Amino acid sequence: MTCVIGLTGSIASGKSTVSLMFDDFGIPVIDADKLSREVVKPGQPALAEIVRVFGEKMLLEDGTLDRKRLGKVVFSNEEKRKQLNDIVHPEVRRLMTSRRDAYVKRGEKAVVLDIPLLFESNLQAYVDKIIVVYADHETQLRRLMERDGYTEREAESRIRVQMPVKEKAELADAVINNNGSKHETYEQLQLILQNWGILHGS
Repeated sequence: MTCVIGLTGSIASGKSTVSLMFDDFGIPVIDADKLSREVVKPGQPALAEIVRVFGEKMLLEDGTLDRKRLGKVVFSNEEKRKQLNDIVHPEVRRLMTSRRDAYVKRGEKAVVLDIPLLFESNLQAYVDKIIVVYADHETQLRRLMERDGYTEREAESRIRVQMPVKEKAELADAVINNNGSKHETYEQLQLILQNWGILHGS
């Protein structure tokens, strides 16, 4: 019986770091962010719909999506963000479900759905267990400013559009505190997988 794990967190909480750690345990990861890039490639229906709704100016010269330009438009406008999500999310879910089901059919011990907006998009039913990667607000802010070169105000606005990570932690089956070192984070993940019977203790 395959255990489907939902992995989530908030922006700059370190979820991507944890996502990479599953490889060490031989557990496949389906990354919703990567799928969201796949579904907007040239020739895909989602890209055609984005151009129809937001205009040709959202394309770069080579015909690919200008993600930065689109990001600026949707981050400052709730209605436009919803429009974009209504185009992209159904396509991502379709791909994610088919890949998840293929791993289940193959008899994997576990498969991870790495979904940043798991709670915001009400996708809890897609998984059996949920891990939330937690970092405090100051850590999130610092990482965002260092990683993406945002001003404090820009970083704050990106954190604010998501559900607070504290609320997510309360809804999780397990929480990884990612304020410390990578080694500490790794040990927490290992322990969770052992407690759930996916890994055998060493």
